[in-house]
Amino acid sequence: MPDDRSFRDREADTWAGNVARKWLREAACVGEDPELFFPPAELETDPQVARARAVCRRCRVLLDCRSWAIEQGEDAGIWGATTARQRRAISREMRRVAAPR
Repeated sequence: MPDDRSFRDREADTWAGNVARKWLREAACVGEDPELFFPPAELETDPQVARARAVCRRCRVLLDCRSWAIEQGEDAGIWGATTARQRRAISREMRRVAAPR
């Protein structure tokens, strides 16, 4: 029997036992079409990016999601209202700030 739940619903079930990612069950995107969060170009001006971010911005676990994506080096999709490019910039800045002087 095919599983017609969304990707993130299935991921939430897969990760449910992992304490570090229990936040996923509470994410506003659970039940949304996953394609929304993976626009082809992830351009700041893309209306699809704006729609995905609108979902993220109403999410109570936005910071958990963003932190997870940065820690994992997630290189695709909108996570915690950020694009992959934004997450790479945040990671670079975090490394710069943490570097010994």
